[in-house]
Amino acid sequence: MEIFEFISHLFFVLVVGYYVISALQWYSYKLERVVFHYKRYDWHLFFFIIPIFVYYLAQNFFWIYLYLILVPTLYLWYRKLDKKLVFTGRVKRFFLFLFLATIFQNLLCLASSVCMIFGVILPIFATLFLSMLFEKLLFIGFKKSAKKNLEDRKDLTIIAITASFGKTSIKNYLYQILTQKYNCYMTPRSVNTLGGIMKDINDDLPSDAQIYIVEAGARLKGDINEIVELINPHYAIVGKIGEQHIEYFKTLENIRNTKMELLNSNRLKQAYVHVSANIKADEKTVEFGNELSNVKSTLDGLYFDVKLDGKIESFYTPLLGEFNAMNLLACIYAAKSHMSLEEIKNAIANLKGVDHRLQKLEVGGKLILDDSFNGNLEGMVASYDLASTYEGRKVIITPGIVESTESANEELAKKIDEVFDVVILTGKSNLEILSKNITKAEKVIVEDKTTIEDVLKEFTCKGDLILFSNDTPSFM
Repeated sequence: MEIFEFISHLFFVLVVGYYVISALQWYSYKLERVVFHYKRYDWHLFFFIIPIFVYYLAQNFFWIYLYLILVPTLYLWYRKLDKKLVFTGRVKRFFLFLFLATIFQNLLCLASSVCMIFGVILPIFATLFLSMLFEKLLFIGFKKSAKKNLEDRKDLTIIAITASFGKTSIKNYLYQILTQKYNCYMTPRSVNTLGGIMKDINDDLPSDAQIYIVEAGARLKGDINEIVELINPHYAIVGKIGEQHIEYFKTLENIRNTKMELLNSNRLKQAYVHVSANIKADEKTVEFGNELSNVKSTLDGLYFDVKLDGKIESFYTPLLGEFNAMNLLACIYAAKSHMSLEEIKNAIANLKGVDHRLQKLEVGGKLILDDSFNGNLEGMVASYDLASTYEGRKVIITPGIVESTESANEELAKKIDEVFDVVILTGKSNLEILSKNITKAEKVIVEDKTTIEDVLKEFTCKGDLILFSNDTPSFM
């Protein structure tokens, strides 16, 4: 093997490896999800399958394809990604394994050209195996360390939260409420997997925290149970259960059963469970969801009443969106174990919204409602109801609901058609069904999200309300 071929082959394997590890990172390093639940199989074709076939078939002409076609195409693809590869420790280790495996193979191939038939496939799959084995060993060590850290914190109260949707909002609001009286800490952003929680405990959980609020997410049965075995929460909140991530769970019953794993803690003092879970209340389990009344949502805030201990209590919050009344109801129940009702009311009246969840902005004479992190039917429809109260022209930017049912997107499209004058559609997964069911509003299809700013300049004007409704990364 000549030096040019040696170096070029190494470069090619690393290029293909870059695509492979990017896809794995997007799907939480779950190989089965990259294979069976991937949304852009055309990318698999262009950046994995075709390059390997060309490598084996083109032989001496392959390097022309590599440098003049594959690398420029991959670079353009990278430039347009809105969720680029993050070079974490795990990613760096992957590339180290891939580099060493390819060098080792190529040195062997200097003695024999026969082994070149394994030139790409062997180092990549060997690296996947070695990387996953090594990460598994590290994972076990990190898990033991995180568990010991929590066991040593006898004075730390842990509150765990899950739901099909709204769990990040509940976490943020409960944190703001309890912070009025206690030193609280919550898992950051949308961190809600076992690995993310372990890292948070090991690296960032403050030594003086009195309450630790943990968000728990799931894609498969048993995911939440693993989190519960680690954190062993004292209090649990199970919010509303719906069809989010139905493609992974297959049935609503499977979603419900997985969410209810949150109650498996052996030191659970109290659980607050939404009525959608269909549970039997007992001494440790409080059912909530039917206590709300007189919910009124405007562009100035949210008003609602709650029946507590036989008495109607009135609340106000500057948060936007009718759906937030249910999120706050969960917080009220959880906070009652730690604060007085007046303290809770005062805290709710001063809550700050969560970024990208019905966040109100005014830019250039346009009213912006940023609801790009809201991806469930109920919450999205509630934001449309709120937008309908605006007297001016209304514009929406949305990909629809991802990882949900066709009927949910049909219902969403009909609601969009009732409220909005201009609909800007992004993403491919729901494009056909949304286009078919939106018949009145002006439709604009955006294939490349990097052009969204230019599209908004062309199709919006001063005085418009612009709603960013859900957002999906380009790999969806």
